[in-house]
Amino acid sequence: MRVLHINQSDLFGGAAIAAYRLHQGLLAQGVESRLLVGNVTTSDSRVAPTPRWPFVERQLFRLCYLMGLNYLNHISSFRIPKHPFFQEADILHFHNLHTGYFNYLAIPALTREKPAVFTLRDMWGITGHCSYSYDCERWKTGCGKCPHPDTYPEILVDSSGLEWRLKQWSYRRSNLTIVGISRWLTEQARSSILSCFPVYHIANGIDTESYQPLNLEKCRFVLGLPANKKVLLFGAHNLKAPRKGVDLLVNALRSLPGSLKNEIVLLTMGTSGDSISEITEMATINLGFLSSDRLKSIAYSAADLFLFPTRQDAFGLVAQEAVACGTPVVSFNGGGVPDIVRPGITGYLAEPENTKDFAAGIVQLLEDDGLRRRMENQCREIALREYALEQQTKKYLDLYHHVLGTYEDRCK
Repeated sequence: MRVLHINQSDLFGGAAIAAYRLHQGLLAQGVESRLLVGNVTTSDSRVAPTPRWPFVERQLFRLCYLMGLNYLNHISSFRIPKHPFFQEADILHFHNLHTGYFNYLAIPALTREKPAVFTLRDMWGITGHCSYSYDCERWKTGCGKCPHPDTYPEILVDSSGLEWRLKQWSYRRSNLTIVGISRWLTEQARSSILSCFPVYHIANGIDTESYQPLNLEKCRFVLGLPANKKVLLFGAHNLKAPRKGVDLLVNALRSLPGSLKNEIVLLTMGTSGDSISEITEMATINLGFLSSDRLKSIAYSAADLFLFPTRQDAFGLVAQEAVACGTPVVSFNGGGVPDIVRPGITGYLAEPENTKDFAAGIVQLLEDDGLRRRMENQCREIALREYALEQQTKKYLDLYHHVLGTYEDRCK
């Protein structure tokens, strides 16, 4: 079997990391897996950039931007069928189709002769422009009158109704099978313009050898952390992104008892982490952006708790990494997060936007060593039982075979 993944990047961003892990899992099973991506960051010979027409697409971008229509300027997507990776593939696997490298109107042409699996890694595939709709459910009925035009990917004018109809037009002429990475996102897909297709749930997989509990004292020594302090870890690619909830985290940390604050060191991963220490009034160490699985495992293992104050997330890749390393997570109850953060088992779920409840979760888990130790063991057990990369790979292989079998029967 030859699988071609189409994604925004090979390794930059949560969607890219998750898809690349699947790519590695497929290779380990003897499957010929390749990627066409908008942003190549590795030297992997099985990864190639998507076709581009820079000059023409830059000119078209101006028109599309003024009309509030994202990504329709990428007419080079219609050239993908000429790429050797495409021609040699048996099945296509779409992942994150936004960020500015792909035109969704090309999906019918790409799936005319090759069936495709489309894994939703956020809500963009079912909305009229946004990757997350928050409190809005207009995507169920056609969008328009968008309450969040500034939400990524933002639009200059409200064309959300038109874009929703264009996506619907494209999907109705395509050969797709849909996958949601969380139970929440799977149910969203079943209530959306993608409901005309089969919709499955397959969680992201993780290499449980790369992400495993390491010796806490040794990890703290490596990172220069005090051995006698409580360590809270927070991580995101962009610590200033509103969806990641840095403002909620800051308010929660500020409301912690003063006596407890003096015992805590806040460890951050990601860009802009230095600015947090100035507003949290806490001792903070910023590790910057970490691309190494080993370094991230050391950071997770050095922490007593991982803080995940996201406003909305389809799954929570960093929360999964923390759980695989045996580190309990404090988060808000929303989106796909409850799949990973299970109250009393792998962490604490606060009421959405309730920073006092979030702080209460931190206090409870830091002060109850016995509960936290039980959670650490349960985190690791669940990661091995439910999120091992081999299990995810097998589920996708079974789905690929099913999709190809159905496609071949239809073509007879």
